[in-house]
Amino acid sequence: MSKVKGIYAATLSVLNDDLSLNLKKTINHAENIIDLGCHGVVFFGSTGQSQLLSISEKIQLINKLSESKHRDKFIIGTGLNSLSDTINLMKISQSNKFNRFLIMPPAYYKYEDKDVISFYSKIIEALPESEIILYNFEKLSGYMFSLNCVEKLVSKFPKQIIGVKDSSYNLYKNLKVSNFSVMPGTEKKLLDGLSYGCSGIITATTNVTASIARNVYDNFINNKDQTQNQKLCEVRSAFDKFNLISALHTYLAKKNNNFKNLLPPLHLLSKDQENELMSILKKLNFDTDAPRAA
Repeated sequence: MSKVKGIYAATLSVLNDDLSLNLKKTINHAENIIDLGCHGVVFFGSTGQSQLLSISEKIQLINKLSESKHRDKFIIGTGLNSLSDTINLMKISQSNKFNRFLIMPPAYYKYEDKDVISFYSKIIEALPESEIILYNFEKLSGYMFSLNCVEKLVSKFPKQIIGVKDSSYNLYKNLKVSNFSVMPGTEKKLLDGLSYGCSGIITATTNVTASIARNVYDNFINNKDQTQNQKLCEVRSAFDKFNLISALHTYLAKKNNNFKNLLPPLHLLSKDQENELMSILKKLNFDTDAPRAA
């Protein structure tokens, strides 16, 4: 089992004008940001509108991903509350040779650590060959992983529970598990996380900051001076002022019309918000090299 490490993007989903998922352009965008510096991407994370996409569209995309030149760098997010739907989507992914998954606990209901352990246990009992990255994001799921819960899951399933994406930021400084990937969910925690032994990041804004984030990561690994980290963090802060998905699509849509569509209730930024975002990024002298999705 190779460790997940480096710069990963929670890749965007590209939609047609009828709001159906454009398979080709979604895959092309993911391939492009890998070419620009990401070590890999996660499909159907929060940034990919996972909770809003239909299961049938997810299956269609998974069936096409195996044709990609970067198929070995893909992680599949499930983004489903239903246990049976999660397992079925994972089975389809495995039939296409994808075996690494990012899985958030079901949203909406309140539960305890023991309930979360039961949820992941049932998945692994059904799919013992799977490799799972836990998704710690209390803001969306309503549940925050404790250190104790993660440690219990790893102890129970050392071959299957391989990492955690920490978007609640209560784990990345203190979680110490052998051969286990801890990956904060923002570029602002990249250097800090690496200094604590983290493996990298999985973030939304690496859809536009792939090359800069890779530079920061490589410089840390090679013990070189950091020249881009401040800019990387300031760009992330600029997008964080708004709904992150809306801001990313608004920004990229100015460069490529492919990104103009979002599934309701998500929407592009207002004109005033767009102008504010673009003004901040201009002051930072930031311009992405990742708008292509054709």
